[in-house]
Amino acid sequence: MTTLSVNVNKIALLRNSRGHDYPHLLDFVQRCVDLGVKGITVHPRPDERHVRRQDAYDIGALLADQPDVEFNIEGYPSPSFLQLVSDIKPDQCTLVPDDPAQLTSDHGWDVAANAGLLQDVSGAFREQGIRSSLFLDADAEAVDQVASTGADRIELYTEDYARAFATAKEAEVFSQYERAALRAVELGLGVNAGHDLNLDNLGRFLQIPGISEVSIGHGLVVECLEHGISKVLASYLQITGEKP
Repeated sequence: MTTLSVNVNKIALLRNSRGHDYPHLLDFVQRCVDLGVKGITVHPRPDERHVRRQDAYDIGALLADQPDVEFNIEGYPSPSFLQLVSDIKPDQCTLVPDDPAQLTSDHGWDVAANAGLLQDVSGAFREQGIRSSLFLDADAEAVDQVASTGADRIELYTEDYARAFATAKEAEVFSQYERAALRAVELGLGVNAGHDLNLDNLGRFLQIPGISEVSIGHGLVVECLEHGISKVLASYLQITGEKP
């Protein structure tokens, strides 16, 4: 079974576009939980263009009463971000190598070049009881380097897979992800995945064994607009094996 973690950034973006509290982010989070979702993800960026720092605190407080639902906070390990994570103490923090000006995450860590930083942050998280995950390209050699940082998991950046899905390159690209995931499992690392996964391509991706969690936001929100949240979440939970 794989855990579905719903990234709610796009809901916050819709709210922010009108300058008031509609749609209400916490209501959407609670709706997801009520429909059977066991994970919520946020990526608060420095400019607060979607999820804001206060949203992260508010969601953390809401999920504190939902012990079977994990909270995952993503972000670049700046001092202010690390303070936010230490304050909230989510179940998991996913470290991403984003520049503040990036539109969205578009590459994994150069682990060798950032080993000292990643080792320090992962160690600090472990002392606080927070699971650490590193955003990573589908590169088995990069996976080998993760073990020395002390991180608990990797999150495979899946845009290349999503672009290759249903094309002549699918099998080749899928094999790259499979090799990276299997190598992580061999090293005792958990394996998460995210970016541009959707109802069309998720089932194929989960043929890779050992995927612990998928974080899905943009595609899921678009599908909810097209088909309705109840139907869409039921379909995702069916694919991830969380709903019979």
